[in-house]
Amino acid sequence: MSSANHPVVIIFSQHGLCDLYSEMLSLAHKVAPSNSHIVAPNLGIVKTYFNIEPLINKVEEDAVQAFGQYPNTPIRIIATSLGGVIWVEVLSRNREWWSKIESLVLLGSPIGGSDLARMIDPFGWGIGMAKYLGENRRPLAEKITAVVPTLVVTGNTTGGSDGTVTIESTKLKHAHFICINGVSHPALRSAPAVAKTIQAFWEQPRKPLPATEVTLVSELVEHFRTVQGITDANSADVQYAKIIHSFADGTTIRTWINRFGIYHVFIVDLDGKYQYSGFVGWVHITGLETAINKAIARIRYDFT
Repeated sequence: MSSANHPVVIIFSQHGLCDLYSEMLSLAHKVAPSNSHIVAPNLGIVKTYFNIEPLINKVEEDAVQAFGQYPNTPIRIIATSLGGVIWVEVLSRNREWWSKIESLVLLGSPIGGSDLARMIDPFGWGIGMAKYLGENRRPLAEKITAVVPTLVVTGNTTGGSDGTVTIESTKLKHAHFICINGVSHPALRSAPAVAKTIQAFWEQPRKPLPATEVTLVSELVEHFRTVQGITDANSADVQYAKIIHSFADGTTIRTWINRFGIYHVFIVDLDGKYQYSGFVGWVHITGLETAINKAIARIRYDFT
């Protein structure tokens, strides 16, 4: 969609694990304004299974080239799944680019860490791309989303995930959030509802959302997200959990151990609505239990 004229915007459209770059190129063409310069780096299907560093370097190199070609042109980024993880790394390493970016759109990106990756590589030994997808990059990403207008789009096919990535793992402070029921992880690249959501986000200038009010629930979420080895879990599993503590306002902490011995913790608010879920592997169970006890003692006191 680029032309001989100076483009009005540069659009980066990044595919993810075992994806074809052509699908993200097609999505970019569907949503791009006229006279846009589209860059859809082809990382290769096979390479996305192994080491993330060469992929980060490839995307960074393509970005540098585009910035050099059109130095004063605003930038929009669309990235799906692993592609979103890659762009969080790229932007974290190039803070000077943030002021140029009009928007960052993340489609089903497990920024908080992929539960499937943690299951494949529970000890972080380095089993292919699972080693990298299992990492929690939320602290990195939320520095970006506090400055760069960000839209997070996730699908929901199971009640708590898009069939591949948990909804919880895509959530970020300061980011606008849209969950589209019935859209699977692969369909995030092609569903008409996704394209319409991106276009609607781009139709008017956006700003990062302000920090939310500090509440009992928000304090509990932040508390559990700092537990060593914790990974965002599927919210649908809250149905199996039992209440282990109720706060004065009716907010509850619930836990569940699945058949593989994986320890889960859930937060449900005073209205009975799910708010957070996470799990740890065997080696971190003691740490999670300690965190639960501290939450009951300290946070209950703070909000009494």
